[in-house]
Amino acid sequence: MNAHLQPTGSAYFIAKETEIAEKHTLSVLVANEPGVLARVIGLFSGRGYNIESLTVSETEHEAHLSRITIVTRGTPHVLEQIKSQLERLVPVHRVVDLTVRAGSLGHDRPIEREVALVKVKGTGENRAETLRLADAFHAKVVDATVEHFILEITGKSSKIDQFVAVMKPLGLLEVCRTGIAAMNRGAQGMS
Repeated sequence: MNAHLQPTGSAYFIAKETEIAEKHTLSVLVANEPGVLARVIGLFSGRGYNIESLTVSETEHEAHLSRITIVTRGTPHVLEQIKSQLERLVPVHRVVDLTVRAGSLGHDRPIEREVALVKVKGTGENRAETLRLADAFHAKVVDATVEHFILEITGKSSKIDQFVAVMKPLGLLEVCRTGIAAMNRGAQGMS
């Protein structure tokens, strides 16, 4: 028997070499109370799982519920472990793998959007080019002085990555990104 297939004594199985890490978006409905986010994040860090994006917001004020959207990467087995372990946390009401749900609905991915504020130098001949590219990417100017612009852009993470890349040679000063907010298409909710 191959060493990677033998039991290790660990509660976590070793992934087969044939399993490929996939990027998934998880939506976690939790009680809006102190310490919940720390417990969810602790689950990831304690097991060595990485979080690529994280957003949290209260979604149902009267019910005191918040929605945590987590983008992570792992093999199908690891992703199932993450989901299972999240579901066992006491303040967690529901966990939905939006990527899997999108696939079952016949879509490639859930609808994912991110907002970024991008500060760029706005002097000299680059000033007009910055505004031209901002317009091409549908970015809005939210602050402007004779020395800089702050631009707001919304879209897929790949679009924001592209926008940041084209702003670098023009004098990129600072970037602040919200992380991904995601939802599946269709009339049904998160249930």
